[in-house]
Amino acid sequence: MDRKELLKRISEDNVKFISFQFTDVNGTVKSLDMPVERLEGALDDGIWFDGSSVEGFCRIQESDMHLRVDPETYAVLPWSPADMRRGRFFCDIYMPDGSPFEGDPRGALKRALAVLKERGMTFKVGPEPEFFLLKKNGSQSIHPVPHDVGGYFDFSPNDEAVRVRTELIRALSQMGLKVEVGHHEVALGQHEIDFEFDDALQTADNVLTLKYTVKAIAAQNDLVASFMPKPIFGINGSGMHCHQSLFDLKGNNLFFDASDAFSLSKTAYGFIAGQLQHARGFSAVVAPTVNSYKRLVPGYEAPVYIGWAQTNRSALIRIPRYKPGKDKAVRAELRCPDPSSNPYLTFLTILAAGMDGIDRGLLPPTPLNNINVYELTASDRKRMKVGNLPGSLHEALVELEKAPVIKNALGPSLYEAFTRSRLAEWEQYRINVTDWEVEHYLETA
Repeated sequence: MDRKELLKRISEDNVKFISFQFTDVNGTVKSLDMPVERLEGALDDGIWFDGSSVEGFCRIQESDMHLRVDPETYAVLPWSPADMRRGRFFCDIYMPDGSPFEGDPRGALKRALAVLKERGMTFKVGPEPEFFLLKKNGSQSIHPVPHDVGGYFDFSPNDEAVRVRTELIRALSQMGLKVEVGHHEVALGQHEIDFEFDDALQTADNVLTLKYTVKAIAAQNDLVASFMPKPIFGINGSGMHCHQSLFDLKGNNLFFDASDAFSLSKTAYGFIAGQLQHARGFSAVVAPTVNSYKRLVPGYEAPVYIGWAQTNRSALIRIPRYKPGKDKAVRAELRCPDPSSNPYLTFLTILAAGMDGIDRGLLPPTPLNNINVYELTASDRKRMKVGNLPGSLHEALVELEKAPVIKNALGPSLYEAFTRSRLAEWEQYRINVTDWEVEHYLETA
């Protein structure tokens, strides 16, 4: 919509305040707020802010930074009170000289997609973010007990979780997300809400919108929504499987080839091969916390071993079946990302990995169809040349350091900021004494 239409819509929505949003390197949403009366000035001139205290941004002596509003991202926050109705825009970040800030995750993805468009392609992603709804235990702490007793796709007419999930879907729809389905996941208290497959930038914006909307609505129901990959020991963790395809500028799916046994094109095979080859290198980005690697273990449906297959959910990359005649649905599902990741950096790096495979003409190994990879022995995997993902955040960061394709996709600024942040987290985790250690060693050591 043009500027006049935008301002008219904001007035009709009775918006009183505007939140201008962006993310730090870890994907945490940051916001600057102002009265709606000052919006026109912000649309014209942007907003100056101090970036020195934002993770991954500038040093104190270089702190002046500039937000430029993306008008296409306007939405109303439906949980805000009517008398203080709040609107939202995502913003891109620029330096004082007018150049794009290289450490802006959204800007980095935007630039990569612009380069891809020059090659006649667009990258579309359909993520499946999972989350837990947890009860509080007192006013200050969270008791990690699921909000319900349902299982995969379970429904009960009196299920409180259904009511909350319905409220979440309604709020997300009001914010412009085209929700396709919401359902209970495998673990107690675990849920998933899927929205329409779209351009990678729009999808990354939608992931952030979903995360903070889910948290806000949960809080109104006296619950805590967690996108932590593994909040509870012994049950499934939360992933963010990413369905991916490349399209040409006319809307044709470049992954589709009707003559192939899997309906996959040479482009698709190259993309899959690139992601398999770089999976260890981008692991730190798509699974960026120490907790991520407590999800990526055998036995809980999370991918651990590097391979691909059609329909096999134990493989790292799965090729879902599609209805004949629906060639736009042909896609590759990457199963290792989790919802704690920064979606802009996740999509940026998995795109770079896939495109490297295409550009180098790589071919994937033999598909792992009809094989439960979890049941293979170490010698079986060695014989079949099936590798494995890193077992810890530290191992993943070592692999990232050795991955020039992924480092180049991030660029020096984002790479340095990201690794500095993740190494700091690893160091804090490494020196912390856990309850498990006290329980096992206090009296026996």
